[in-house]
Amino acid sequence: MATDTSFMQYVAEQIDLGGRLSYRKMFGEYAVYLDEKVVALVCDNSLFIKPTPAAAALAPQLPQRPPYPGAKVYPVADELLDDADVLRHLVIETAQHLPVPAPRKPRKKTPDKAAP
Repeated sequence: MATDTSFMQYVAEQIDLGGRLSYRKMFGEYAVYLDEKVVALVCDNSLFIKPTPAAAALAPQLPQRPPYPGAKVYPVADELLDDADVLRHLVIETAQHLPVPAPRKPRKKTPDKAAP
């Protein structure tokens, strides 16, 4: 089941970090970015926080399950959606434990093929 756009918008509103927070749709689900780092996934209308020492320390009580078949387990932060301050703190701390993403290589342009 794909995530509803309205649910993703609600998650972003709860985290409330302005332009630092973004999300991108991927295969009907969403990746959530803070300062260009993937900090969470939103799959099947649930919020999965990247497993980091921050998640283990700040929210050890969260249930864990894979966001999609074949994935490793992630803490499921649905119960934190009602406590925006705690959720925001968890997302910020999670980002601090993640490496800066490598710069993307520009795509190679293919030459236009002229008709003979």
